[in-house]
Amino acid sequence: MTWRKRIFDLFFASLLVVLLGPLLLGLLIWLLWQEGRPLFYVAERMKGVDRPFMLWKLRTMRVVEADTGVSGGDKVARITRTGAWLRSKRLDELPQLWNILRGDLSFVGPRPIVTKELAKYGSSVSAYLAQKPGITGLWQVSGRNDISYDERVALDVTYLARRSFLQDLKIILRTGTAVLGRTGR
Repeated sequence: MTWRKRIFDLFFASLLVVLLGPLLLGLLIWLLWQEGRPLFYVAERMKGVDRPFMLWKLRTMRVVEADTGVSGGDKVARITRTGAWLRSKRLDELPQLWNILRGDLSFVGPRPIVTKELAKYGSSVSAYLAQKPGITGLWQVSGRNDISYDERVALDVTYLARRSFLQDLKIILRTGTAVLGRTGR
């Protein structure tokens, strides 16, 4: 399944880059005009044991200087108006097509996590690390932020046990429904 999944990822990501490239360029110009630089949010995520990668997104939060005394935990107040709109349409995730083309992500898989989250997977950590993270996945279409972390881990393990090309297509279709219905955000 791995090579077929990679071929699908490359084909679909390349197609989307061609089709959505003008939209992304327009969003970058708009973001530059509205919010200034930086245009991207780049953060380290894991794709295996000791295998970090840099995840790309459009920046949706205010840039906070380290010495301003602003709490980093108050993310809601830091989301810009432009960023809120980008997030509501999930357009902030378009740069992740680059991560797919590079081989860091797949379209479907568990959510990319930071190193400290690996501990939350407990005895299921090997199941998480055995699969490439994805832009969408079973937990994202099964409740997203409305489910507990333990349920999320269980869904990632379930995905690994049952993964197939047909299941991936179903998850992609359900993702479209979730995005249009704005569920679990």
